[in-house]
Amino acid sequence: MSNNTDSFDLLFPRRYYDRQLLESAKTRLVHQEFGQKRSIPRNSGKYVNFRRWNLFDPAAAVSGLVEGVTPEGQTLSQTEVEEEVRQYGAYVEVTDLLDLTAYDEVISDSAELLGEQLGTVVEWVTRDAMNSGFNVQYANGKTSRSALTASDKLTTEEIRKAVRTLKKNKARPFCEDGRQPHFVCICSPEATYDLQNDEMWKNVSTYSNSEAIYSGEIGRLYGVVFVESTEAKVFTQSVRNYVNAATSSSKSFVLKFDPTEAEAAYLSVGGNRIMIGNTEYRLAAENSYDPDTRTVRLSVNATLSANDPVWSNDAGYRDPDTNRLLDVHSTLVFGRDAYGVIDVDGKGAVQLIVKPHGSSGTADPLDQRATIGAKVTAYAACILNDLWIVRIEHTVS
Repeated sequence: MSNNTDSFDLLFPRRYYDRQLLESAKTRLVHQEFGQKRSIPRNSGKYVNFRRWNLFDPAAAVSGLVEGVTPEGQTLSQTEVEEEVRQYGAYVEVTDLLDLTAYDEVISDSAELLGEQLGTVVEWVTRDAMNSGFNVQYANGKTSRSALTASDKLTTEEIRKAVRTLKKNKARPFCEDGRQPHFVCICSPEATYDLQNDEMWKNVSTYSNSEAIYSGEIGRLYGVVFVESTEAKVFTQSVRNYVNAATSSSKSFVLKFDPTEAEAAYLSVGGNRIMIGNTEYRLAAENSYDPDTRTVRLSVNATLSANDPVWSNDAGYRDPDTNRLLDVHSTLVFGRDAYGVIDVDGKGAVQLIVKPHGSSGTADPLDQRATIGAKVTAYAACILNDLWIVRIEHTVS
């Protein structure tokens, strides 16, 4: 009887904490919600395939039939998009002393925190995949991200333009649960702030009670349902620093100030572009940044002066006095099947992993350490039809 009770006590809390972790993760899954779902069959490799049928050409049939003559048959064809799945995970370590005083609370709180962390990771991975397309609409008619100024905010006119683009590209609207056909827009709270003064805006509170509501839905406008996400993409300047000392025809130079984590990450990617003064350079393909010496390596020789500004041109308008670029927000307007994701309720689910005290054998001879971990078993996201997702880039109030 004792053994059965012990087994029950081990299994029941596990189920409870798994559920708690998953619920915490789901509070962040806004971008993931609207993708075409695919599961991963076991032992089928690390790649998942998304497929769509290619449309037939109307020109092949517009001339009509010839009496008594059977035309040539058409061939079905598909476009296949392949994406590699990846794992994500994190854990915390719990000492036996902490276990002795507050074990249940530690498990519960750790599960919630890990669920929030891994849920946000899934959200970011999906968000970045959705923002990787080329169907870009710059606010106020601008032609590049760097041209966007403080006055180029999101307006209802920009939403109308995006809807026009989707309709012309024959994007499929969402129409589940008996709702009227609609496109979906994912935007930041700052973006909706700039839209909600429009008299055409329809808040959720004015909807018919019979109509389903998406998680995070805040309103509707011009046949578009708006869903707000605190994790909506913001293009922020990655590098803003200075040259420490003059160089003469050299491929390397030293930064004047210790870089931020974001700066170091950007400078560590070979091939990334940086501006030094008003000239653009590429970082060396390998060993582009040495964190111990703050040394940056370029792909070509450069002659630089001390205090030359070093900056990345990956956000909005640049203030020439401070070299600071405006943040640019991304608002996504898209139709059904515009992108695909691994179903997180299936093989890509967030899993809780508990290693109790004493489970490490000789690696923990005094049974002092336990770990609580969470893992996304396999996940991927990718655009399936670039024409069916419009990325509006704009500034905010």
